[in-house]
Amino acid sequence: MRILVTGAAGHMGRLLVAELLHRFPEHELLALDRVAAHSTHPRLRCWQRDLRDPDLPVLLAGVDLVIHLAFVVLSPHLGWGKAWRERMAASNREGTRALLEAMRTAGVHRLIYSSSVAVYGAWPDNPAIIDEQQRLRPNPGFAYAEDKVAVEGLLDEHAASDPRLRITRLRLHAIVGPQAQPLVNNIATSPFGLRLPDPDLPLQCIHEQDAIGAVLAALTQDRPGAYNIAAPDPIPWSSIPRRWSLPLSPRQMHEIHRRLRPLVRAMGDPGWLLGLEHPLVVDCRKAEAELGWRARYDVAQAIASVRGESLG
Repeated sequence: MRILVTGAAGHMGRLLVAELLHRFPEHELLALDRVAAHSTHPRLRCWQRDLRDPDLPVLLAGVDLVIHLAFVVLSPHLGWGKAWRERMAASNREGTRALLEAMRTAGVHRLIYSSSVAVYGAWPDNPAIIDEQQRLRPNPGFAYAEDKVAVEGLLDEHAASDPRLRITRLRLHAIVGPQAQPLVNNIATSPFGLRLPDPDLPLQCIHEQDAIGAVLAALTQDRPGAYNIAAPDPIPWSSIPRRWSLPLSPRQMHEIHRRLRPLVRAMGDPGWLLGLEHPLVVDCRKAEAELGWRARYDVAQAIASVRGESLG
């Protein structure tokens, strides 16, 4: 099998490429990213390209499976106004559209897409535990979630127009771990705690190794559909050790965040803080039953791994 990984130089991409090379010596691996690759291997070919590169159909020739991880998580540019949002949306949405068109041209009919549970949004009327049938309604202003929903819409369009296209969507919870996105890790380890409407708000996430395991399970099983991927045993917000408690609610912090965003990219894009007002806990039984996937880390263990604590 010939496998192409987009976003191969990202946090999850680097881990996945290494694991694919280790687990599947019989497969040829192609890595695509806008930035230079971090590793070399006799069975690895790396391309430094944008998804909107007009030569992408040529690069996809002979590929059997695309694992689509490429996604702008933090806005690529700082600045005032809406330009940053337009650039981010263009990269995420038009980049995926270009990839899907290139796959059609090259005759590639299998895709594993790294989506997010953020597509459901954190809302007061959500079920206590959300399954894959829940409608997609991202929290307004959360650019990452809005783009994830838009991309899922593109997948629906292409799947409807091409019955040969088999798409597995892995709706991953927030990924934590030693090599994960620093913003998410910082939330898990920050000494500062916000004043939540519900101090016992249940928190869920996924360890980076379990996220990689879900991709490998999807590769092996070839089961189209959407699958929630998260660690079991959510923990209350109040159980995470914090040295200081900020006298601010998520909504108040969001307003401060919105004003500082043009100056501090590391804070992420506006909107995500509002997700702390309501729980977002998902049911992963479908992935367990159909993909044979099981999380090795529960939520407490996943967060402990970021803090450098014993996993017990």
